[in-house]
Amino acid sequence: MTAEATLRRAWADLAPIGRAPDGAGYHRFAWTGEDHLLREWFVSQAAERGLDLVTDRAGNQWAWWGDPDDQPGIVAGSHLDSVPGGGAFDGPLGVVSAFAALDVLRARGVRPSRPFGVACFADEEGARFGVACAGSRLLTGALAPDRARGLRDAEGTTMADALRAAGRDPQALGPDREALARVGAFVELHVEQGRGLVHAGQPVGVGRLIWPHGRWRVELRGEANHAGTTPLDDRRDPMLDLATFVQHVRATATEAGALATVGKVRVDPNGVNAIPSRVTAWLDVRAQDEARVRTVLASLADWAPSEESWTSATWLDADLADDVRAALGTVGLDAPTLGTGAGHDAGILAAAGVPTAMLFVRNPTGVSHAPAEHAEEADCLRGIEALAATLEHLLTRA
Repeated sequence: MTAEATLRRAWADLAPIGRAPDGAGYHRFAWTGEDHLLREWFVSQAAERGLDLVTDRAGNQWAWWGDPDDQPGIVAGSHLDSVPGGGAFDGPLGVVSAFAALDVLRARGVRPSRPFGVACFADEEGARFGVACAGSRLLTGALAPDRARGLRDAEGTTMADALRAAGRDPQALGPDREALARVGAFVELHVEQGRGLVHAGQPVGVGRLIWPHGRWRVELRGEANHAGTTPLDDRRDPMLDLATFVQHVRATATEAGALATVGKVRVDPNGVNAIPSRVTAWLDVRAQDEARVRTVLASLADWAPSEESWTSATWLDADLADDVRAALGTVGLDAPTLGTGAGHDAGILAAAGVPTAMLFVRNPTGVSHAPAEHAEEADCLRGIEALAATLEHLLTRA
């Protein structure tokens, strides 16, 4: 099957899964019915190609061409879950491209000297339980299984309960050293989450750095009361505290040269005619270096933010990046080098010592985590071509 045929068929298969009724974005959360359909699609793609399917202790899926227990393999892939109202490309493009690149290699008659795997990581976005890259963090030991099992979604369902409902044993969660040892190198292709490639006039870029980033929770407490009978001067309204908090975050981030977002809020009791008793807000802070992030956090000490996840700055493997650039040169691609403020499973694996590289495909809108996220088919095909060239280079060298 040609790369074009693989891409179009996969996009047609995936398009309906988790799409909002009004067509405005996707809701593909971990360990839900939509997630089950996505995982079944991955299984079908592996079976169609005669690949050996393995699911690790964290729920990540691996489809292998060759035996990685004989020697560690080269792996490509990404994730299939989404943020609320997310776009179609963040994650799925990387998984689809890995299968398409495999089809290209086989059509060329490439005979790899080491195994090749396609990976689909579980719960990369953290949209349901609040911890990004949960699957890869569990795999590498960066997320403790007891903490993971106790995470709760907006309805109060724990990850342990969600796993049981999905037919999985939550007690099986934990680091999987055997699965990790099978990965000799990892290459993640991803739609760019910005316009760097648009400005560079190039369809494909090579990653170099994943910015440090983290998530924190802030609890703002007040006093519940009646909206129609309580004088303004007598109110203890935590929504006012939230407004002050958001404004302070924005001002401090601007001064520090960081990116900070209050993008999720829970209000109790969340009634139109009730003054809230409590507001819980989640804060996301990222920057080119850790000092800028810590400057923002230091300014928020009065709100006592509770850290939910943290990822240090992650430099991707320089030698592997050189291999990628050499491979891209064989297909006429002069790819610029990019840093990214977005987190990725590639960063978690890199921090665990796995040689890791990233490829980015041009996004003409620059929008991500929203329905306007996009990549033109021609650029996607160039991305697949770049990935196939990279894999051929890595799989066939002595």
